[in-house]
Amino acid sequence: MSENKNYQHPDIQDPENDELEIDWMEILRKIIAIRKTLYKAAGVGLVLGIIIALSIPKQYTVTVTLSPEMNGDKANGGLASLASSFLGGGASSNSPDALNATLAPDIVASTPFILELFNTRVQTLDGELDTTLVAYLDEQKSPWWGYIKAAPGMAIGAIKSLFSEETESVPTEINPFQLTQKEAAKVGELRKSVTADVDLKTAMTTITVTLQDPKVTAIVADSVVAKLQQYIIDYRIKKAKEDCAYLEQLYKERQQEYYDAQSKYAHYFDTNRNIAFQSVRAEQERLQNDMNLAYQVYSQVAQQLQVARAKIQEEKPVFAVVEPASIPLQPSETSRKMILIGIVFLAICSTGAWKLLGQPYWNNILFNMKVKG
Repeated sequence: MSENKNYQHPDIQDPENDELEIDWMEILRKIIAIRKTLYKAAGVGLVLGIIIALSIPKQYTVTVTLSPEMNGDKANGGLASLASSFLGGGASSNSPDALNATLAPDIVASTPFILELFNTRVQTLDGELDTTLVAYLDEQKSPWWGYIKAAPGMAIGAIKSLFSEETESVPTEINPFQLTQKEAAKVGELRKSVTADVDLKTAMTTITVTLQDPKVTAIVADSVVAKLQQYIIDYRIKKAKEDCAYLEQLYKERQQEYYDAQSKYAHYFDTNRNIAFQSVRAEQERLQNDMNLAYQVYSQVAQQLQVARAKIQEEKPVFAVVEPASIPLQPSETSRKMILIGIVFLAICSTGAWKLLGQPYWNNILFNMKVKG
């Protein structure tokens, strides 16, 4: 008769299942036993959460989306090529641009770009403050623990000011090469508040600005977009402007050379009109050839100058503002309710973990130390 190996006596239970059931029941009983402590922890967490939630200043976020012009083939449709074709020149070829949309985050985060934002005029929503952005940063509120963190530095600065007799001169301009500690702190603060992100697939550029006043945030976001566009435009047309300035100077020089040659030929022709010597005719022919050559060079430079002037307009990128800046109506940070719930939950969990796990383990350590002592 074969023995059923799967048979188990009803009085004998699986030790693993029994241990798991006992553990859960034991944890439940311990939780019920310390429920008063958990209630107290919830009350403390509630009070602490209210204090922290009210201490964190509101912040507002404005997002602007730009769609820059993609670098396409302008060899056949550009203004410079059109002017060149009308003037008899060949089609110009475009070299790859060194500044593309992917560099927008680096441009916005650069120190010179941020320093240009310092003098931006801003105005709060209530109209009580109308000043520059760098002055507004001093008016932003900080949590109370921020003042505690900054207290040692403020105390050291106050002590130094007592012993220093010389007054520091206020610089009229900020030197990007050598920033003061206060200037560097404001640059770092703005670098966190103003960010840019680029979608590599669509080349869409997103500018995000986060500050404590909704109107100031919208003004700064609009200023960042305008300065970024101007920065890229200036970079794109810089080479074209340099070429145009060089051709302008060359055009004036060749024009003067042509006028001089024309004047010499006219003066010599008028002076020796009735003289039939061969030497006079030879000199007259030479002066006429010099005048024609000067005119050819002058005319060629004039054509190149027209092409260069058209190229300045052609090189200007076009930005389509998909989502413009607008004053936000609601703050953007985590709501105070969520902060309150999170702190209460953390207080209950930490208290329960200490009572259930930490305190027995600590008591066991103390007991072993007493036994060994």
